[in-house]
Amino acid sequence: MLLTAISLLPPGLSAPFKSLGLMAYEEALEIQRSEAARVIAGTSPGTIFFVEHPPTFTAGRRTDNAERPTDGTPVVDVDRGGKITWHGPGQLVCYPVIALAEKFDVVGYVRLLEEMMMAALADLGVDTIQIPGRSGVWLPASAMQQERKIAAIGVRIAGGVTTHGFAINCNPDLSWFDRIIPCGITDAGVTSLSRELNRDVTIDELLPFIEKRLTEFLPRVMRVA
Repeated sequence: MLLTAISLLPPGLSAPFKSLGLMAYEEALEIQRSEAARVIAGTSPGTIFFVEHPPTFTAGRRTDNAERPTDGTPVVDVDRGGKITWHGPGQLVCYPVIALAEKFDVVGYVRLLEEMMMAALADLGVDTIQIPGRSGVWLPASAMQQERKIAAIGVRIAGGVTTHGFAINCNPDLSWFDRIIPCGITDAGVTSLSRELNRDVTIDELLPFIEKRLTEFLPRVMRVA
């Protein structure tokens, strides 16, 4: 089931959650930029956007040419950190556009986003880890499998306001990742909640767990007006 376009204000937060439904990546990016300008101007408390994209490859500033598709598939170059990744159906994407508390830099914000996602995935029954030197949320290696990424992060902070965000694989077609070197990492894999739990896990099933943990997480990182 696709995300339904809705907006709500969680208890204890000044910035509302807003679902954009299924939306082209470029359109969602313009919405983020417009909202960031309002936050910087002091006319908006910020918004946490949830969205699902049609199949789209996006490349951060550190992407090498060798990591891009070799079949001519279009790639959207963006101003976030990180390297190349894929967005598409079955993947929950979240873009928090908020004023960040001054004590947080990019690395600190990313680490806390990872911890928030790990808590939400644990609520769903999937235990994950952080890997030093690598962003995102991971499943540990085992005797049968290599480390594999289940959630990716790429953010930008300008004027003290965050854009871009994170993506969690629920039940996407993982074969899209075969066309690229995801996040520039050659010695690890990509996975999904559905693969790890051996059942279909939809965005709608994951979303309440993410909303709950974001409601706990965001007051720790948002600038107090």
